[in-house]
Amino acid sequence: MSTTPTDLARIAHDVTHCRACPRLVAWLETTARDKRAAYAAETYWARPVPGFGDPAARLLIVGLAPGAHGANRTGRMFTGDRSGLWLYRALHRAGFANQPSYERADDGLELRDAYVTAVVRCAPPANRPDRVERDACLPYLIREMTAFDTVRVVLALGSFAWNGALKALASFAPAPRPRPRFGHGAEAAVGPYLLLGSYHPSQQNTFTGKLTESMFDAVFTRARRHIDTGGDPGNE
Repeated sequence: MSTTPTDLARIAHDVTHCRACPRLVAWLETTARDKRAAYAAETYWARPVPGFGDPAARLLIVGLAPGAHGANRTGRMFTGDRSGLWLYRALHRAGFANQPSYERADDGLELRDAYVTAVVRCAPPANRPDRVERDACLPYLIREMTAFDTVRVVLALGSFAWNGALKALASFAPAPRPRPRFGHGAEAAVGPYLLLGSYHPSQQNTFTGKLTESMFDAVFTRARRHIDTGGDPGNE
């Protein structure tokens, strides 16, 4: 049995109505008021952003937080900025998305067997939430993780997401010892899940070549292989 749209709708409702972190709420409102010139005619979402994807997902992708002029503008995770361009193109190539486009929440994009979420749901100043903000938001990620009984792979995009995913998983799955260290291509078994690490597809990483498309594709290939073989080492 997979999670239902009703389960996800309840979590999404709670996420979008959350105002627990005053600094982040103030930043959302400021960003929506002081828009980038390219988006001057647009109405910004300017609220916490819920997860997005397939209710029967076996791949859960965890990012850091919405982009100030990306998901904070469009209302859908990784939508409207260059990080999303990389993510949704890779998902499409790996068969997890019906199309590579990602510009608007109503662009027809559908995820197949994948769900995209984040550790923090509000766009933070300088893209840096603090630990208190992370911990205030983490229960939403825990609720999503426990709602899905189909998820087999958790893919963390960046070290912040890796640490957040480990902290969330530790609330209901045995914590591995020693604590797994983040790196591109890092793997760790956490209860019934395979935790994978990838560099975040931020401009800082993609423009410098720290993350290439082939490197990114390899992570999704690994996730697909684990999902399709049921995690049987003999078949991987």
